[in-house]
Amino acid sequence: MEELQREHQRVERRHQRERKELEDRIQVMKSAVPKGDKKKRKQMLLDVARLEAEMEQRHQQELEKFEELFPGSARQRGFEAITKGLAKMNLENQPPRLSKIQKRRERRAALERERQKAAEAETRYLASYRREEEEKLAAVLEPRNLEMRNIPPDSHCLYRAIQDQLPSPVSLESLRRRTARYLRQHIEEFLPFFSDPETGDARSRDDYMRYCDDIVHNASWGGQMELRALSHVLQAPIEVIQTESPVVVVGEEYSSKPLTLVYVRYASSFGDHYNSVKPLEAGAVGGATARFF
Repeated sequence: MEELQREHQRVERRHQRERKELEDRIQVMKSAVPKGDKKKRKQMLLDVARLEAEMEQRHQQELEKFEELFPGSARQRGFEAITKGLAKMNLENQPPRLSKIQKRRERRAALERERQKAAEAETRYLASYRREEEEKLAAVLEPRNLEMRNIPPDSHCLYRAIQDQLPSPVSLESLRRRTARYLRQHIEEFLPFFSDPETGDARSRDDYMRYCDDIVHNASWGGQMELRALSHVLQAPIEVIQTESPVVVVGEEYSSKPLTLVYVRYASSFGDHYNSVKPLEAGAVGGATARFF
Protein backbone atom coordinates (compact mmCIF):
# COMPACT_ATOMS: atom_id res chain seq x y z
CA MET A 1 0.00 0.00 0.00
CA GLU A 2 2.86 2.39 0.74
CA GLU A 3 4.27 1.77 -2.74
CA LEU A 4 0.85 2.55 -4.20
CA GLN A 5 0.70 5.79 -2.24
CA ARG A 6 4.17 6.79 -3.43
CA GLU A 7 3.19 6.09 -7.04
CA HIS A 8 0.07 8.25 -6.69
CA GLN A 9 2.14 11.04 -5.18
CA ARG A 10 4.58 10.82 -8.09
CA VAL A 11 1.68 11.21 -10.52
CA GLU A 12 0.38 14.25 -8.64
CA ARG A 13 3.85 15.82 -8.47
CA ARG A 14 4.29 15.29 -12.21
CA HIS A 15 0.91 16.91 -12.88
CA GLN A 16 1.91 19.87 -10.72
CA ARG A 17 5.22 20.17 -12.58
CA GLU A 18 3.49 19.99 -15.97
CA ARG A 19 1.04 22.71 -14.93
CA LYS A 20 3.95 24.94 -13.92
CA GLU A 21 5.76 24.22 -17.19
CA LEU A 22 2.61 25.08 -19.15
CA GLU A 23 2.28 28.36 -17.23
CA ASP A 24 5.87 29.22 -18.17
CA ARG A 25 5.22 28.27 -21.78
CA ILE A 26 2.11 30.47 -21.88
CA GLN A 27 4.13 33.42 -20.57
CA VAL A 28 6.64 32.91 -23.38
CA MET A 29 3.82 32.68 -25.94
CA LYS A 30 2.30 35.93 -24.66
CA SER A 31 5.59 37.79 -24.68
CA ALA A 32 6.31 36.62 -28.25
CA VAL A 33 3.20 38.34 -29.66
CA PRO A 34 4.06 41.85 -30.95
CA LYS A 35 2.06 44.68 -29.42
CA GLY A 36 -0.81 45.69 -31.68
CA ASP A 37 -0.80 42.45 -33.68
CA LYS A 38 -4.37 41.44 -32.97
CA LYS A 39 -4.39 38.54 -35.41
CA LYS A 40 -1.46 36.84 -33.68
CA ARG A 41 -2.90 37.66 -30.24
CA LYS A 42 -6.19 36.03 -31.21
CA GLN A 43 -4.40 32.89 -32.39
CA MET A 44 -2.25 32.84 -29.25
CA LEU A 45 -5.33 32.98 -26.99
CA LEU A 46 -6.95 30.13 -28.91
CA ASP A 47 -3.74 28.08 -28.60
CA VAL A 48 -3.55 28.77 -24.84
CA ALA A 49 -7.16 27.67 -24.30
CA ARG A 50 -6.54 24.51 -26.34
CA LEU A 51 -3.33 23.62 -24.46
CA GLU A 52 -4.97 24.14 -21.05
CA ALA A 53 -8.00 22.04 -21.98
CA GLU A 54 -5.85 19.25 -23.42
CA MET A 55 -3.63 19.09 -20.33
CA GLU A 56 -6.61 19.10 -17.96
CA GLN A 57 -8.27 16.31 -19.94
CA ARG A 58 -5.06 14.26 -20.01
CA HIS A 59 -4.54 14.64 -16.25
CA GLN A 60 -8.11 13.58 -15.55
CA GLN A 61 -7.74 10.54 -17.80
CA GLU A 62 -4.49 9.52 -16.09
CA LEU A 63 -6.09 9.76 -12.65
CA GLU A 64 -9.08 7.75 -13.79
CA LYS A 65 -6.77 5.14 -15.29
CA PHE A 66 -4.88 4.96 -12.00
CA GLU A 67 -8.13 4.30 -10.16
CA GLU A 68 -9.04 1.56 -12.63
CA LEU A 69 -5.67 -0.17 -12.21
CA PHE A 70 -5.71 0.17 -8.39
CA PRO A 71 -9.39 0.25 -7.42
CA GLY A 72 -8.64 0.26 -3.71
CA SER A 73 -6.40 3.31 -3.77
CA ALA A 74 -9.16 5.89 -3.68
CA ARG A 75 -10.89 4.19 -0.77
CA GLN A 76 -7.60 3.92 1.11
CA ARG A 77 -6.75 7.58 0.60
CA GLY A 78 -10.24 8.58 1.64
CA PHE A 79 -9.98 6.44 4.78
CA GLU A 80 -6.62 7.94 5.71
CA ALA A 81 -7.94 11.46 5.17
CA ILE A 82 -10.89 10.79 7.49
CA THR A 83 -8.64 9.23 10.13
CA LYS A 84 -6.42 12.28 10.19
CA GLY A 85 -9.42 14.56 10.31
CA LEU A 86 -10.91 12.88 13.39
CA ALA A 87 -8.32 14.56 15.54
CA LYS A 88 -9.73 17.95 14.54
CA MET A 89 -13.46 17.43 14.12
CA ASN A 90 -16.33 15.14 15.05
CA LEU A 91 -17.21 12.36 12.70
CA GLU A 92 -20.75 13.71 12.53
CA ASN A 93 -19.48 16.87 10.86
CA GLN A 94 -17.67 15.02 8.11
CA PRO A 95 -19.20 15.62 4.66
CA PRO A 96 -20.55 12.50 2.95
CA ARG A 97 -18.03 10.70 0.77
CA LEU A 98 -18.65 10.74 -2.93
CA SER A 99 -18.80 7.53 -4.86
CA LYS A 100 -16.33 6.89 -7.66
CA ILE A 101 -19.05 7.49 -10.25
CA GLN A 102 -19.97 10.81 -8.63
CA LYS A 103 -16.33 11.89 -8.60
CA ARG A 104 -15.96 11.11 -12.26
CA ARG A 105 -19.12 13.03 -13.04
CA GLU A 106 -17.82 16.03 -11.12
CA ARG A 107 -14.47 15.87 -12.91
CA ARG A 108 -16.18 15.72 -16.28
CA ALA A 109 -18.49 18.58 -15.29
CA ALA A 110 -15.50 20.67 -14.18
CA LEU A 111 -13.72 19.97 -17.46
CA GLU A 112 -16.83 20.91 -19.42
CA ARG A 113 -17.08 24.17 -17.48
CA GLU A 114 -13.47 24.97 -18.40
CA ARG A 115 -14.19 24.25 -22.04
CA GLN A 116 -17.27 26.45 -21.92
CA LYS A 117 -15.27 29.28 -20.37
CA ALA A 118 -12.66 29.00 -23.12
CA ALA A 119 -15.38 29.02 -25.79
CA GLU A 120 -17.02 32.08 -24.25
CA ALA A 121 -13.67 33.89 -24.10
CA GLU A 122 -13.05 33.08 -27.76
CA THR A 123 -16.52 34.39 -28.68
CA ARG A 124 -15.87 37.67 -26.85
CA TYR A 125 -12.53 38.18 -28.58
CA LEU A 126 -13.98 37.38 -31.99
CA ALA A 127 -16.87 39.80 -31.44
CA SER A 128 -14.40 42.54 -30.59
CA TYR A 129 -12.28 41.86 -33.69
CA ARG A 130 -15.42 41.65 -35.83
CA ARG A 131 -16.63 45.10 -34.77
CA GLU A 132 -13.22 46.61 -35.41
CA GLU A 133 -12.95 44.97 -38.83
CA GLU A 134 -16.40 46.22 -39.83
CA GLU A 135 -15.53 49.78 -38.85
CA LYS A 136 -12.24 49.72 -40.77
CA LEU A 137 -13.85 48.30 -43.89
CA ALA A 138 -16.62 50.90 -43.81
CA ALA A 139 -13.97 53.63 -43.56
CA VAL A 140 -12.29 52.28 -46.72
CA LEU A 141 -15.46 51.65 -48.71
CA GLU A 142 -17.49 54.79 -47.96
CA PRO A 143 -15.08 57.25 -49.65
CA ARG A 144 -15.44 55.10 -52.78
CA ASN A 145 -19.23 55.24 -52.46
CA LEU A 146 -19.32 51.48 -51.85
CA GLU A 147 -20.66 49.14 -49.23
CA MET A 148 -20.49 45.43 -48.55
CA ARG A 149 -22.67 42.99 -50.44
CA ASN A 150 -23.10 39.79 -48.45
CA ILE A 151 -21.98 36.56 -50.09
CA PRO A 152 -23.00 33.21 -48.54
CA PRO A 153 -20.13 31.98 -46.33
CA ASP A 154 -19.22 28.71 -47.98
CA SER A 155 -16.36 27.29 -50.05
CA HIS A 156 -17.77 29.01 -53.16
CA CYS A 157 -17.50 32.53 -51.72
CA LEU A 158 -14.61 33.67 -53.97
CA TYR A 159 -16.39 32.52 -57.13
CA ARG A 160 -19.76 33.88 -55.96
CA ALA A 161 -18.18 37.28 -55.26
CA ILE A 162 -16.64 37.32 -58.75
CA GLN A 163 -19.94 36.14 -60.21
CA ASP A 164 -21.71 39.06 -58.50
CA GLN A 165 -19.32 41.56 -60.14
CA LEU A 166 -19.74 40.34 -63.71
CA PRO A 167 -22.01 42.28 -66.10
CA SER A 168 -23.57 39.11 -67.55
CA PRO A 169 -24.55 35.83 -65.84
CA VAL A 170 -21.85 33.14 -65.53
CA SER A 171 -22.39 29.92 -63.58
CA LEU A 172 -20.20 28.84 -60.67
CA GLU A 173 -19.44 25.63 -62.50
CA SER A 174 -18.16 27.57 -65.52
CA LEU A 175 -15.95 29.82 -63.38
CA ARG A 176 -14.44 26.85 -61.55
CA ARG A 177 -13.93 24.84 -64.73
CA ARG A 178 -12.28 27.74 -66.57
CA THR A 179 -10.07 28.51 -63.56
CA ALA A 180 -8.86 24.92 -63.32
CA ARG A 181 -8.25 24.75 -67.08
CA TYR A 182 -6.12 27.90 -67.00
CA LEU A 183 -4.07 26.63 -64.05
CA ARG A 184 -3.43 23.32 -65.83
CA GLN A 185 -2.41 25.05 -69.06
CA HIS A 186 0.00 27.38 -67.23
CA ILE A 187 1.48 24.96 -64.72
CA GLU A 188 5.03 26.25 -65.22
CA GLU A 189 3.90 29.71 -64.17
CA PHE A 190 2.07 28.64 -61.01
CA LEU A 191 3.84 25.49 -59.80
CA PRO A 192 6.85 27.36 -58.25
CA PHE A 193 4.40 29.16 -55.94
CA PHE A 194 2.38 26.06 -55.07
CA SER A 195 3.34 25.07 -51.53
CA ASP A 196 1.95 23.46 -48.38
CA PRO A 197 -0.01 26.17 -46.50
CA GLU A 198 1.09 24.79 -43.12
CA THR A 199 4.80 24.13 -43.68
CA GLY A 200 5.61 26.23 -46.75
CA ASP A 201 7.26 23.20 -48.40
CA ALA A 202 7.05 22.93 -52.20
CA ARG A 203 4.50 20.43 -53.48
CA SER A 204 4.79 18.09 -56.44
CA ARG A 205 3.42 18.34 -59.95
CA ASP A 206 0.97 15.52 -59.18
CA ASP A 207 -0.25 17.44 -56.10
CA TYR A 208 -0.80 20.46 -58.31
CA MET A 209 -2.89 18.53 -60.82
CA ARG A 210 -5.00 17.01 -58.03
CA TYR A 211 -5.48 20.53 -56.67
CA CYS A 212 -6.82 21.61 -60.08
CA ASP A 213 -9.19 18.63 -60.10
CA ASP A 214 -10.48 19.63 -56.65
CA ILE A 215 -11.36 23.10 -57.95
CA VAL A 216 -13.85 21.49 -60.32
CA HIS A 217 -15.05 18.42 -58.43
CA ASN A 218 -14.70 19.13 -54.69
CA ALA A 219 -15.75 22.77 -54.32
CA SER A 220 -12.41 23.71 -52.81
CA TRP A 221 -11.86 27.16 -51.28
CA GLY A 222 -10.24 29.70 -53.62
CA GLY A 223 -7.23 31.91 -52.87
CA GLN A 224 -4.42 33.89 -54.48
CA MET A 225 -3.71 31.44 -57.32
CA GLU A 226 -7.37 31.24 -58.28
CA LEU A 227 -7.66 35.04 -58.24
CA ARG A 228 -4.75 35.41 -60.64
CA ALA A 229 -6.11 32.70 -62.92
CA LEU A 230 -9.57 34.31 -62.91
CA SER A 231 -8.13 37.70 -63.85
CA HIS A 232 -6.61 36.09 -66.96
CA VAL A 233 -9.72 34.05 -67.75
CA LEU A 234 -11.95 37.14 -67.50
CA GLN A 235 -9.28 39.53 -68.84
CA ALA A 236 -10.00 41.98 -66.05
CA PRO A 237 -8.10 43.28 -63.02
CA ILE A 238 -9.33 42.06 -59.64
CA GLU A 239 -8.79 44.19 -56.53
CA VAL A 240 -9.14 42.79 -53.03
CA ILE A 241 -9.86 45.21 -50.17
CA GLN A 242 -8.85 44.09 -46.67
CA THR A 243 -8.10 45.70 -43.33
CA GLU A 244 -4.73 44.14 -42.48
CA SER A 245 -2.84 45.30 -45.58
CA PRO A 246 -3.14 47.61 -48.62
CA VAL A 247 -5.47 46.82 -51.50
CA VAL A 248 -4.17 43.88 -53.55
CA VAL A 249 -4.63 44.08 -57.34
CA VAL A 250 -4.04 41.17 -59.72
CA GLY A 251 -4.27 41.38 -63.49
CA GLU A 252 -3.13 44.99 -63.68
CA GLU A 253 -2.14 44.43 -67.32
CA TYR A 254 -5.83 44.57 -68.25
CA SER A 255 -7.47 47.97 -68.81
CA SER A 256 -11.10 47.09 -68.07
CA LYS A 257 -12.91 48.16 -64.90
CA PRO A 258 -11.63 46.19 -61.89
CA LEU A 259 -13.75 43.57 -60.19
CA THR A 260 -13.79 44.52 -56.50
CA LEU A 261 -13.86 41.97 -53.66
CA VAL A 262 -13.58 42.36 -49.91
CA TYR A 263 -11.56 39.85 -47.87
CA VAL A 264 -12.72 39.50 -44.26
CA ARG A 265 -11.16 37.49 -41.45
CA TYR A 266 -13.57 37.90 -38.53
CA ALA A 267 -16.94 38.97 -39.96
CA SER A 268 -17.86 35.38 -40.85
CA SER A 269 -18.15 32.63 -38.27
CA PHE A 270 -16.61 30.30 -40.87
CA GLY A 271 -13.31 32.22 -40.85
CA ASP A 272 -11.64 33.79 -43.89
CA HIS A 273 -14.23 34.86 -46.43
CA TYR A 274 -14.76 36.88 -49.63
CA ASN A 275 -17.59 39.36 -50.10
CA SER A 276 -18.63 41.53 -53.01
CA VAL A 277 -19.43 45.27 -53.04
CA LYS A 278 -22.28 47.43 -54.29
CA PRO A 279 -22.98 51.18 -54.61
CA LEU A 280 -23.57 52.82 -51.25
CA GLU A 281 -27.26 53.34 -50.57
CA ALA A 282 -28.45 56.93 -50.31
CA GLY A 283 -28.25 58.26 -46.76
CA ALA A 284 -26.00 55.44 -45.56
CA VAL A 285 -22.80 57.51 -45.36
CA GLY A 286 -22.00 58.49 -41.83
CA GLY A 287 -24.69 56.26 -40.39
CA ALA A 288 -24.29 53.38 -38.01
CA THR A 289 -21.89 50.66 -39.08
CA ALA A 290 -23.86 47.89 -40.79
CA ARG A 291 -23.63 44.33 -39.58
CA PHE A 292 -22.32 42.24 -42.45
CA PHE A 293 -23.34 38.86 -40.97
